[in-house]
Amino acid sequence: MKEMMSVILEGSLDGEMEEELGYSKYDFRNKETDNSRNGYNTKTMHTSYGDMELDVPRDRSGDFEPKIVKKYQNTISQDMEEKIISMYAKGMTTGDIESHMQEFMALIFRTVP
Repeated sequence: MKEMMSVILEGSLDGEMEEELGYSKYDFRNKETDNSRNGYNTKTMHTSYGDMELDVPRDRSGDFEPKIVKKYQNTISQDMEEKIISMYAKGMTTGDIESHMQEFMALIFRTVP
């Protein structure tokens, strides 16, 4: 369960970074910003399934502030865990769940100034 959750959350964080920068990971032709990806920081998250390591993307300017897993957050809410497990139990693949979360975060980015 921890592995599934980390794959989904890391993919969603990568999607957030893509939204923030405005271009996908290897799509330099569409880059319209001076900011770029700058690797990952490892973060330990406490879940009801035990501790798990997450690779959180970072940017060169240090402006990226993830919404799914905030900078100083070290626990995953029970509600988020249940939503992810519920989607998985309904037959969604980890890729489907990751995509769904990325689309949701894109909506949040568009509505928050």
